[in-house]
Amino acid sequence: MDTGTTAFMLCCIIGLTLMIPGLALFYGGMVSVKSSVNMMMMTYGAVAVVGLLWFVFGFSVVFGDSIGGLFGNPTDFFGSSGLFSPDGSTDQTSYSGLPILLFSLFQALFACITVALISGAVADRMKFGAWMVFAALWAVLVYFPVAHWVFAFDGVVSEKGGWIANSLGALDFAGGTAVHINAGAAALAVAIVLGKSANFGRGPKPHSVPLTLLGAGLLWAGWYAFNGGSWLGASDGAAFAMVTSFLATCAATLAWLAVEKVKDGHVTGIGAASGAITGLVAITPSCGDVTPMGAILVGLVAGAICPLAVGMKERFGYDDSLDVVGVHLVGGVIGTLMIGIVGSADTVQGVEGLLYGGGLDQFWRQLAAAAAVLAYSFVVSFVLAMILKATMGIRISPEDEETGIDARLHRDPAYELV
Repeated sequence: MDTGTTAFMLCCIIGLTLMIPGLALFYGGMVSVKSSVNMMMMTYGAVAVVGLLWFVFGFSVVFGDSIGGLFGNPTDFFGSSGLFSPDGSTDQTSYSGLPILLFSLFQALFACITVALISGAVADRMKFGAWMVFAALWAVLVYFPVAHWVFAFDGVVSEKGGWIANSLGALDFAGGTAVHINAGAAALAVAIVLGKSANFGRGPKPHSVPLTLLGAGLLWAGWYAFNGGSWLGASDGAAFAMVTSFLATCAATLAWLAVEKVKDGHVTGIGAASGAITGLVAITPSCGDVTPMGAILVGLVAGAICPLAVGMKERFGYDDSLDVVGVHLVGGVIGTLMIGIVGSADTVQGVEGLLYGGGLDQFWRQLAAAAAVLAYSFVVSFVLAMILKATMGIRISPEDEETGIDARLHRDPAYELV
């Protein structure tokens, strides 16, 4: 055991945990005052159910010995067995200098936050019970297998790992594919099955821009732990990932505001918050593979394209309420592909992209990984949503939607309005 590594990861876990209220505030401020509590409860509910599933068998499905490169053996660490020992006498109690049980908690928060991201696409109109069932099933059938593909390397926790990390050789430092493309594709599928809200096309009606900006700030702070902590140690790699994360976020925020100014004639608080999250999303897969100048380019590209992608929902008629598709799916794809374009041998992982003389070799690997995750997540998510729609129902009634979910379903309004 390395006490410095363990202390660093304990701090990162605290930072990741702050992303839970951060996401709840970010989403909760963007919806109507009539459904703010419901929106925030979707985040907390997803964390609770996915967190339990992770420690029962999720870690094993992700990091257990691979079955065909598709998923880990769920019995290897079932019930977190073999991951802890009071005297450190078992073989699997440490990984990269830290207690493997702590590594499991770090990865559990990745799973929880990924599932919670999807909720932004179903704001104001999905039954809370249906959401909880969907969150549990999606974690088991989609996130756990995809995380195995991307994060399970041969010979690290188990002998054999996932196909994207080992056979394909695509790079994903902290979850552009497993987290953002995965959640964004699922958000698109569920939004299509749910249908449009009563207010679709009238523009967003955030009830509290300050809450959204506060949430974005907490997410920004927690993202240092998300990206830097993925290096699993207080090292040059972690420092590099944090710096590139900061630069891409600044660049994306400015690019988003510039697009807003040109397109709409003004800049907004929601735009600033969305731009920051876009930069964080895009740099997540590439924070260890691009130089500081490359990180700025990643942020500028994502910050310029994602606000245009957000506007596509009205053109194509899918109601992605809080722009999960435009920010996380599109931003995740941009960040994943940019590794193959501006990846540099001077970074901590040392992969050269097209602009650094590496040709298209890494680019096609990144494209294949993004396409595979997107297709798998969308298809399974769509089928899951359709099954829930046909069995327990997933959408609230028009009357409840008009009155507000908080008052009708939770009896717990965000504010006492007199």
